[in-house]
Amino acid sequence: MGQEIERKFLVSNTTVTQTLEGERLTQGYLSHDKHATVRVRIAGASAWLTIKGKTTGATRSEFEYPIPVDDARQMLDELCGAGVIDKTRYRLPQGDLCWEIDVFHGDNTGLVVAEIELPSEDTPFDKPEWLGDDVTGETRYYNSALSTLPYKKW
Repeated sequence: MGQEIERKFLVSNTTVTQTLEGERLTQGYLSHDKHATVRVRIAGASAWLTIKGKTTGATRSEFEYPIPVDDARQMLDELCGAGVIDKTRYRLPQGDLCWEIDVFHGDNTGLVVAEIELPSEDTPFDKPEWLGDDVTGETRYYNSALSTLPYKKW
């Protein structure tokens, strides 16, 4: 079974991204069910369909499949509605782990979050000085939630 264990934090000092190369991501949601979300994402010349289950603690099931970019574009245009997420992702390795820092654009401009995927919920990790509040489990920070209630409307 596919599984994602991640912790999510606000970023208090965005200068951390200044020396990093970012990748633009566009994603939308085909389903917002409380038990599962279905997402389509484009990053450069690649695209994926991802199904995520309900989060318990910092863990949820996750299944991800590559799809043709043209199919992903059509899904975003025809099936995802107005709530498409636009963000730039920066990756910052930390030992065997990696921070992913998302700088949001459009209706979510001003929101910057950092996530770290862990092999288990009790895996220790260093918290860099640029991290802000821990928002793991706060559903309003889920990308699926931001697609229906963007940051600018909070």
